[in-house]
Formats: sequence, structure tokens, C-alpha cells
Amino acid sequence: MAQAGDVDYGRHGIGYAHHRREDGRIAAVVHRALGTARTVVNVGAGAGSYEPPDRTVVAVEPSEAMIGQRRPSLGPVVRGVAGSLPFRDGAFDAAMATVTVHQWPDPVAGLRELRRVATGAVAVLTFDPDALDRLWLAEYAPDLYLAERSRYPAIRTALAGLGGSPSVIDVAIPFDCTDGFTEAYFGRPEAFLDPEVRRAQSAWSFVDDAVEARYVRTLAEDLASGRWDARHGELRSRDQFHGALRLLVSRPDSPDHRSP
Repeated sequence: MAQAGDVDYGRHGIGYAHHRREDGRIAAVVHRALGTARTVVNVGAGAGSYEPPDRTVVAVEPSEAMIGQRRPSLGPVVRGVAGSLPFRDGAFDAAMATVTVHQWPDPVAGLRELRRVATGAVAVLTFDPDALDRLWLAEYAPDLYLAERSRYPAIRTALAGLGGSPSVIDVAIPFDCTDGFTEAYFGRPEAFLDPEVRRAQSAWSFVDDAVEARYVRTLAEDLASGRWDARHGELRSRDQFHGALRLLVSRPDSPDHRSP
């Protein structure tokens, strides 16, 4: 099998099904983008978050650790990688990928594959690397953000890979977001003191253990002293946050579209 990604989820993926549960409000945005599609391929499916329950979904995931966390009620899963999907052209009505493109060795090749196998919409939930520093955590963990910026493809690059007629949706993150990516805790900073929360965020695997411990210690001290609240406390009362989360949607140039 081709290289599966940049993180060993056998080591770092434990607990994803608990801490990275889909948020229904974000899921609604993704599902609307899929339009009337009845068959959907979910690439880089992980533990199965955001798969629409009212459609026929085939998941593609390279990590056995992540496949093992999928609920029995979810659809079939194929062990494979984004850059080489084992499906014919136009095999599905739509394709989706949620918070996974940054894991792919060649994001553009993977996005082209999504477009190839879908006759209709392709929906990709990702983060804009140029907007990651909108979250205060960048002040506390600069190495984390250096790693993250290098992993996510630029939005213009991703759109070029998708082809078709693309659009970009700025997705609001609710205060009580149940999907535990970093921005989900924009107003709940204490969450980053929990090692299980950090372990469910792949970027921390790129930070040296001693450096991570220093970042967490500084945050804990600022929370205890009130310094964090003095600088960022207004976030605790915000209903939502507009950070780097984006939904990229590509629709075919014509009804007969089959490839970029």
C-alpha cells in the first residue's frame, strides 16, 4: 500500500472516537454541500465522523487503528489511500473528506482522485493555513503552529486540485463543539491541560515532549493567575468562533463531468 499519512494512528489515534465526535452543526453544513447525492465515498474516513446516515456511504481509510474505532452501524470500509482510490471513474454521486487532507502525502493528487470518482459534488472540510493563528493557542504553542502550517495545503492549491466549479465556505465553530480539534476549544482553554485531548489532535505528535510540557505548564499558570482570562476571557461568552475551518465544495463543470 502507498504511504498512508504523516501520523502513526496506531500510536496517536487511540481515543479519536471519543474526543473527535462529529458536531451536528458542522455536519449539517457538510451534508448540505453533498446535495441530492445518494452514494458517497468518504476518503480518509477515520472513525467515521460526518458520514451522512441517510445515504449509502463507502469509507476509505488506511489506518487499522482508526477502522477499529468505527461503529458497527456505519457502512463498509475499504483500506486504501486518497492518492490511489480503487474505484472506477464516476463510481459515486459525491465524495467527501473531513479534516484529513493535511494527512495525505500528496493532497493535490488525492483531491483529483475525489473529483475523478464523483459525478457530483465533492466536499472537503479542512483548515486554511493562513488563518490558523487566529486562535490564541498560537501564542502558547508556536511549534505546534509551525508544524500545522506546513501540513495544510493552501486553499488556492486545494481548489486547483479539486477542479470543477469550486467555492469556499467559512464554517463557524460553536462554543460547545463536540469535535475536539484545536479550535473547538477556543473558549474552553482548560481542555488543553488534558493529555487525552491533545493526543486526539495529530499536530501535537510533531512537538517534542519536553516542549509540549512547557507549553502546557505556561498555559496552566496563566489560567491559575487569571492572565489568560484578562487577555482572552471574552471568548468564554462567545457563541461561536470564525477561525480557520473551511468547507471546500467542487461541483462538476457539466453533468457529464468525470475527471478534472
